[in-house]
Amino acid sequence: MLELRGLGYQPATAPQPVLREVSLVLEPGAIGLVAGRSGGGKTTLLELISGLADPDQGTIHWNGERFRARQRRWLCGLVFQFPERHFLGLTVGQELRLGQRRVESERLEAVLQRVGLAGLSLQQRPEQLSGGQQRRLALAVQLLRHPQVLLLDEPTAGLDWTVRGEIVALLEGLARERAVLVVTHEPELFQRAAGRAWRLEQGTLTDLQTSELLTMV
Repeated sequence: MLELRGLGYQPATAPQPVLREVSLVLEPGAIGLVAGRSGGGKTTLLELISGLADPDQGTIHWNGERFRARQRRWLCGLVFQFPERHFLGLTVGQELRLGQRRVESERLEAVLQRVGLAGLSLQQRPEQLSGGQQRRLALAVQLLRHPQVLLLDEPTAGLDWTVRGEIVALLEGLARERAVLVVTHEPELFQRAAGRAWRLEQGTLTDLQTSELLTMV
């Protein structure tokens, strides 16, 4: 179980806090959704949870234990918005193996199948993939790390409608096995898949009923 307790964060360059007293509890089983406008602090929230930054106040816990930034980096897998901009490998195979001491081919094949990329050539260049395939590849990279918490920043942004539905269904399946938190300004896409939902507005997090997600369009 992931728990945030009273997180606050204000970058040195910001005139006011980006996050104020943010608290939530997320358990595996269904997608947790944070909805809000662009620039509302959603990406910052994921950066704090994933250990890329530390909050100015408050704590982050996993299964009741407080986790420091280094622990959270091992705990979490973060998929950025437009993850293709962060690819470093010259081929799909290189991208999957970056940062891994050793990955058996059977494990690679199983993860690619899990994200819907079965049969994809490991010699293909990531930039030659479609937008949907690039999102799936970014997910595969993180799944190879065995994260217990999967964090996704605008996972449907820029994709056509058919692919958006496929990505939502994929994340819904992954959420049965681990804690999954999605931040998005397209909450209507996740209305049926989200188990818990929150609104992040002007740095403040409030509970939402999933039925309210359609009214935020």
